[in-house]
Amino acid sequence: MRDKTQTNSAGPGDGLVRTGAIVFFVGALATLVTVAPLFLGTEPFPSIAYAVCMLMGVGFVVAVAGVLRGIAVQRRQAKSAAT
Repeated sequence: MRDKTQTNSAGPGDGLVRTGAIVFFVGALATLVTVAPLFLGTEPFPSIAYAVCMLMGVGFVVAVAGVLRGIAVQRRQAKSAAT
């Protein structure tokens, strides 16, 4: 089975992992932007900006879901190949 798989082909769950990484980095950038006024002594952002920081957790959960989906598909493939 391994000899027929192309190395550049996207596996199951890869899209979720990529999407999760992008959402995570958007949340991380929002966190940096939101915390910067606290160090610079300027006026803090409104509380909605702090809510955008929660995208870090959302992105992490989406990426983990993609990894778990890939694991489940590989287990099913291995189980069907064994029987």
